[in-house]
Amino acid sequence: MKMKEYLLNPDIVRYIEESILPCYDSFDLGHRRDHALNVIDAALYLSSFYDVDRNMVAVAAACHDLGLRYGREDHHLSSGRIIRADERLKEWFSEEQIETIAEAAEDHRASSGHEPRGIYGKITAEADRQIIPETIIRRTIQYGLHTYPQLDKEGHWRRMLEHMAEKYEEGGYLKLWIPQSANAGRLRELREIIKDKALLRKYFDEIFEAESAGLR
Repeated sequence: MKMKEYLLNPDIVRYIEESILPCYDSFDLGHRRDHALNVIDAALYLSSFYDVDRNMVAVAAACHDLGLRYGREDHHLSSGRIIRADERLKEWFSEEQIETIAEAAEDHRASSGHEPRGIYGKITAEADRQIIPETIIRRTIQYGLHTYPQLDKEGHWRRMLEHMAEKYEEGGYLKLWIPQSANAGRLRELREIIKDKALLRKYFDEIFEAESAGLR
């Protein structure tokens, strides 16, 4: 983890490591601790292009998916409520800063339907995208296996195709917000894979077999 490279408040770093990150260990495979760490690292990198409080950036990124403990549908809103209710955060941030952090977490979701309300939300949302084609496909399969265990392999294939079309194809709901991010080029690469159904199926078969074997 790269938090220490950004000269953050060591007490905040310790709180994230000891009290926030362990919460991710019980989530679906696509939203475990490694995901949270990747989002934190990406958010801190993107923050270097803006005049922002990096401690706030780190906390927003660390907490963005905490609401998954209450279900996926409104997890972004649940994350905001968790942040506002966290008494420890009041040791380091003002009420206004905590509200900004909560709004950033609420605005991170790609399907939220609106532009993030501020730069903290845009940084958190962009960091959460993590558009690496193989990772996107793997996380989609992992989520499907965790959430829809009743589906057979072909059912998971159809679900993945629907998800890819709805979110990542031209006209999909995913939006990018930070020009310094590498996500734009990676999204073009992912779209080329989606168009080539034989190649996409090859990725699917290999990853599905590996992920299914881990559940046996």
